[in-house]
Amino acid sequence: MNFRFQNLLGAPYRGGNVTTVDNTLLISPIGNRISVTDLKKSETITLPFQSSSNITRIAASNDGVFLLTVDENNRCLYINLRRRAVLHRITFKKRVGAVKFSPDGALIAVALGKLVQIWRSPGFKKEFFPFELVRTFADCNDKVTSLDWSDNSGYLLAGSKDLAVRLFCLKKVPGLSKAFMFLGHRDAICGAFFGTDKVDKVPRVYTISRDGAIFSWILNNVGEDVEMEDSEPVSPGTPDQNGDGNGDENENVKKRKNVEGDVSDGDDKNGVLLHKGKWELLKKDFFMQAPAKLTACDFHSGLDLVVVGFSSGVFGLYKMPEFTCIHLLSISREKITTATFNDLGNWLTFGCAKLGQLLVWDWKPESYILKQQGHYFDVNCLAYSPDSQLMATGADDNKIKVWTVSSGFCFVTFSEHTNAVTALHFMPNNHCLLSASLDGTVRAWDLFRYRNFRTFTTPSSKQFVSLASDQSGEVICAGTLDSFEIFVWSMKTGRLLDVLSGHEGPVHGLTFSPTNAILASSSWDKSIRLWDVFQGKGVVETFSHTHDVLTVVYRPDGKQLACSTLDGQIYFWDPIDGLLMCTIEGRRDIAGGRLMTDRTSAANSTSGKCFTSLCYSADGNYILAGGKSKYICMYDVADQVLLRRFQITHNLSLDGVLDFLNSKNMTDAGPLNLIDDDNSDTEEGVDNQTRGNASYNLPGALPNKGRPVIQTKCLRIAPTGRSWAAATTEGVLVYSIDDSFIFDPTDLDIDVTPEAVDTALSEDHFDRALILSLRLNEDALIKKCIISVFPADIPAVISSIPTKYLQRLIEAFAELLEKCPHLEFILRWCQELCKVHGNSIQQNSRNLLPALKSLQKAITRTHQDLAETCSSNEYLLRYLCSSSS
Repeated sequence: MNFRFQNLLGAPYRGGNVTTVDNTLLISPIGNRISVTDLKKSETITLPFQSSSNITRIAASNDGVFLLTVDENNRCLYINLRRRAVLHRITFKKRVGAVKFSPDGALIAVALGKLVQIWRSPGFKKEFFPFELVRTFADCNDKVTSLDWSDNSGYLLAGSKDLAVRLFCLKKVPGLSKAFMFLGHRDAICGAFFGTDKVDKVPRVYTISRDGAIFSWILNNVGEDVEMEDSEPVSPGTPDQNGDGNGDENENVKKRKNVEGDVSDGDDKNGVLLHKGKWELLKKDFFMQAPAKLTACDFHSGLDLVVVGFSSGVFGLYKMPEFTCIHLLSISREKITTATFNDLGNWLTFGCAKLGQLLVWDWKPESYILKQQGHYFDVNCLAYSPDSQLMATGADDNKIKVWTVSSGFCFVTFSEHTNAVTALHFMPNNHCLLSASLDGTVRAWDLFRYRNFRTFTTPSSKQFVSLASDQSGEVICAGTLDSFEIFVWSMKTGRLLDVLSGHEGPVHGLTFSPTNAILASSSWDKSIRLWDVFQGKGVVETFSHTHDVLTVVYRPDGKQLACSTLDGQIYFWDPIDGLLMCTIEGRRDIAGGRLMTDRTSAANSTSGKCFTSLCYSADGNYILAGGKSKYICMYDVADQVLLRRFQITHNLSLDGVLDFLNSKNMTDAGPLNLIDDDNSDTEEGVDNQTRGNASYNLPGALPNKGRPVIQTKCLRIAPTGRSWAAATTEGVLVYSIDDSFIFDPTDLDIDVTPEAVDTALSEDHFDRALILSLRLNEDALIKKCIISVFPADIPAVISSIPTKYLQRLIEAFAELLEKCPHLEFILRWCQELCKVHGNSIQQNSRNLLPALKSLQKAITRTHQDLAETCSSNEYLLRYLCSSSS
């Protein structure tokens, strides 16, 4: 019951800008979520909260504490990054084109259409309205596209689509009512940055336009009053420019007095006054990448480096002000949507929204720090490895990716399939992966050498949609979409052994019994059939239903069979006696979410109210069910009751999330959101990626212009039982049991306290201390008691542990093996546990299976790490011995 969202796999990047914090933390938006990648530890996590729609802009404070995100609906989240908590929320009135923290972290500059607003950065203090508007600049004649602060947080550069860059002074200056304009560009501004001449210490400004031009500006005659003839007056409508008018200052103006304080000619507390003197155009340079447009840029003031990305997939790194090209390379053929430096300037980060690609490149040694790419279309299927360390995903882009669950990184991609991948299955040995595809092949992949070592085919081309393997791994079975047959191959020889015929519809479900060689298949012909594959007896049993059967799955002990039908029912069968055990009515539970084209609310909709994927828990006590809905349901099998509903997303950029029909959004021409906007410009924001079936790209294929519809295509629970994953429109969502302590005592009375545990430890009563900690069920106390026991006392302490506490003790051993340095000590605990309680573990194997799988996973991972270290030491010793002789 205590599963919580942990990570999002399958889509490292989908659009918007990225930023780095503390040099090694890469923050990137994934749809309506935020991903944080630790480049030093090679780990990635997804923050637990969501925005209301796809995130388009993010900004982080220089100290790395606060993060600001803005989505497509102009809703802003102010986040404490270290605590992973949302502190404040605000909704802006116009679309946000750029947002940036000031260097001191006290202010936030936000570009709202043609306006530039300065907000005071909220702190930890509780306030009725924490966001306070300080100033508003209304000089620009078109949308503002870029912002940059000076080092002293006193000035702001704003680049606009009106081909000009403006210099704003944050504080009020007597006689200064105009913003200086940097003119001369012939296309929209992509970036404007402050710089400093390293020799003369003279301020510089670099402006970059979309046509590939970069202008260098320098400040001369500092301290002289210069009349800026090319500047335009600021709009008189805002109260900031009316300081010399009447003497009535409202409360907001009084609060902003320290920011808007007058700056006299001799007052130079913040260094060089950039509004004094004359800005001159020093030189013009061009990147010469026509006809490609410049789409992303960034400047590192400490190293005087400029990085630019183009719509052709080419990026360039230049040394300023000499404009010396250091690197000019191509990373793809698609548009680079973001390019940025880290704080030290040694790593470059590039993002390509169309490919879902995220790259971190060290430009000095010319090596990749990070290279991740997600699936181009929806993920159709996924599979956990037997030890739960790996996860494989297959999608409509014909690719298979294998991910490390703990780090969230993809380490290998297989692209030999020529059509969509529909099913995946890990072999019991953990080193072989099977895949089925619509291209008519079933392929076996070697996860040691990363190659396709065997391909299973049929005499005539078929489309495979389901896949299964027996427990021994000797027989491979695949169900078809077109001929309604099941093909059986030998894993060793690759020969076609048998063709099972009898179904009259697509075979969308295949599963082998965990205890024998009986194969269960489900089809759209309203039936489930059991096949004896090894004896060649054909159909052993047939279970008929009143509606199409969508999927079938065995309980881990093989004594129950579950299937879902088109009418929203889940049937539970006894495969041995052939009797119907119970049913669950799930139509009301999974109902939720309406399409944009629906004229009714979600409650009155008849579409999508069925489960297309089922998955038993490791102990078989509950079952997960998902389908064409925003919900995933968890049921108790014994009582047939709904335990919990997981809403997989709140992203309003996807279709099928809203439940109610808003009549204000309906017009005679259809839903307001689906009416074409002739003034829309996809160059500025995130391109709407068409995800799902490739037919979405055809004109008129979908009435909602190919807008992605939220659904769950595949559900899998890890063999350890500690986590489960769902292949959804958003990506692969991973839910796991929360690691933080939750007070859930198993046998509590007045004498069971943490103080009693400490007293028992001080008196060397280790068995009593361990039992008390297990009764309290507090993780820190249990581990403390385990570590405190002397090695010689381990057998005696193990003998005193009651059977009902074995599961909690095994879970504690698994966690200690992954984090505790006392490897031999913990392994000795495990050995004694098996010796003393071996019979109890065998009798309660079904309930203890998740904990035992977790222990096996921890031992396997430790063994792999030690094997690599030992092999390296062995070769090093051999080399030293041979060199010394």
